[in-house]
Amino acid sequence: MNQSERRNYLLRELIKEDGRYSDIEIPDSSEEQMRLLRGLMNIRMPKSIDDEFLRIQNEFLLEESSKKGITRIDDLESVQEGIYLWQGDITTLKCGAIVNAANSGMTGCYVPNHHCIDNCIHFYSGVQLRYQCAEIMEKQGYAEPTGQAKITQAYNLPCDYIIHTVGPIVSGTLTKKDCDLLKSCYESCLKLAEEKGISSIAFCCISTGEFHFSNEEAAKIAVHTVKEFLKRNTKVKKVVFNVFKDMDKEIYEQLLR
Repeated sequence: MNQSERRNYLLRELIKEDGRYSDIEIPDSSEEQMRLLRGLMNIRMPKSIDDEFLRIQNEFLLEESSKKGITRIDDLESVQEGIYLWQGDITTLKCGAIVNAANSGMTGCYVPNHHCIDNCIHFYSGVQLRYQCAEIMEKQGYAEPTGQAKITQAYNLPCDYIIHTVGPIVSGTLTKKDCDLLKSCYESCLKLAEEKGISSIAFCCISTGEFHFSNEEAAKIAVHTVKEFLKRNTKVKKVVFNVFKDMDKEIYEQLLR
């Protein structure tokens, strides 16, 4: 199968899986097909699926990742000892673990084609990720508290693991509690990476954007917390601050350089 055939197979199977979608017609253009595929995967509830679907989905997503290009952490240049600043798509970074800014449900973003990192990570990882997250949450029995972290496989992403953390949602004026909870997110992820023997980890800008945390204040907390952690004799040797927006890149450059 080529990518077009794989994409059409996945679309047909997802439409067939749920009777509510029986009237959906697969569009002709590859761009519209990709948007429909991502949307259907976004809204699919966590559940198992047959091995043939997973095989073809995995082939499709790995090829898509290859087309986007993979960046190896070993090829990045540090800005300080053990600390890296990289602007790009975190789903293309090959390292020990990437950090996902999750919500308290921990099973991903269900808004079709939403631009958040949670949506992007779940789509390019594959439907297995949501299923694993749901199993973890069912066993836990309650929503994920802000400031803690969980680890999963990465499936079709080039990293080895995904560490999921729920950042604070800022309503109105930024409070000390907000800052303490964000610090806890970074500490929880780093401690979990250390426990699992993961030597490199990439952080997104947790709680900024949709969660309304000040970009500058969030970056200050991130840099301070990471620096303090790396002072210890830790198994975590490389930390990447991954930014997507130019504004965040400028903020981190000022803090690190």
